[in-house]
Amino acid sequence: MIAKLLVSIGIVFYAAVVPVLELNETHVFNTVWEPHARLHEVWQLFTNTAIGAYSVWLVWIKDNLKRASLLTLFVTGGFLLAYWLRDGYGGSMILSDGSEKMIMGVNLGLFAYTLAVLLAVIAVMIDQRKRNVHLSAR
Repeated sequence: MIAKLLVSIGIVFYAAVVPVLELNETHVFNTVWEPHARLHEVWQLFTNTAIGAYSVWLVWIKDNLKRASLLTLFVTGGFLLAYWLRDGYGGSMILSDGSEKMIMGVNLGLFAYTLAVLLAVIAVMIDQRKRNVHLSAR
């Protein structure tokens, strides 16, 4: 149960929290952004939410924690790669109002998605250990 909860936290980050945080004037409704960029933003939000819904189903209905964790790694890892490569394409986590969302001195997205990856890895390790104990008890 703890493994399912751990991976679910990461899923909630990318599938629910981020869309709520980005449906505002700094992202989806940012008039400074090109309309084409806003379309890509909304597309990404819908895609990630759909992947998240599928991942929740995998974790809680199909008991497939590994696949859900892999999908979490794809979504959050994609953000982490974009973050690390941002200087190469002119990206930034500075919002249009000049602010940056931080937690404990670290960019909120970097913090949350690194945490999501770590939780997914820990969840898979716990799940694998549980399955190995179950198999060796047979």
